[in-house]
Amino acid sequence: MTVSSEGYLAVVTETIGRVAADQRENVARAADLIAASLRADGVVHAFGTGHSEALAMEIAGRAGGLVPTNRIALRDLVLHGGEPAGVLGPKLEREPAVAHRLYELAPVRPQDVFVLASNSGVNGAMVEFASIVKERGHGLVAITSAQHSGRMTSRHPSGRKLADFADVVLDNGAPYGDATLPLPGGGAVGAVSSITAALLAQQIVAEVVARLIEAGERPPVYLSANITGGDEHNAELEARYAGRIRRGA
Repeated sequence: MTVSSEGYLAVVTETIGRVAADQRENVARAADLIAASLRADGVVHAFGTGHSEALAMEIAGRAGGLVPTNRIALRDLVLHGGEPAGVLGPKLEREPAVAHRLYELAPVRPQDVFVLASNSGVNGAMVEFASIVKERGHGLVAITSAQHSGRMTSRHPSGRKLADFADVVLDNGAPYGDATLPLPGGGAVGAVSSITAALLAQQIVAEVVARLIEAGERPPVYLSANITGGDEHNAELEARYAGRIRRGA
């Protein structure tokens, strides 16, 4: 594959098609899990670190998405936990201990469900967070790269990975290292995990909404805040989940 915009488009198009076909059943299973939680007055908590934080933003708080969603991020330690900003850094995601504080800071109820994203699926904070989620009895959907995770050694003391804890695992189809177009001197360019994770997230949301409609329920879905009436519509729905969903930084 040539290093060019056309080459990248070709590999992205192929990867999207493959992921959509291969993960159809798992998307349906994830939607079943989330729909059941919402019917029990649950909230969907989404968590990702690094570039996988984009997945959490895709799930929680965007136009066309579900209102009962909450985004968890490492910066919650500062914004909600009172830690100094200096605690944040590129290797914080490797520290298992921070997972306990993040869970404590989240407005979680027993009926809530979690969507966790990590391309490698091996960093300590994410693996520990997954273990806590399952210890507390929540449903867990994991989005990860099967190829990348499979070639990695866990950075968690248990030796386990994110996928080991999940009720449903979705493979984002990204290759080892994420980038797709090989460079002549080594390495590669053109990562795909954010694109395919967004695809899976939106497919899951669409399937959840389809299940709610089929059951005769009105899905709690956001309008864009940048259209007439959007703010009023969204505020009315958000009020139902006051104190349980966070919007902001």
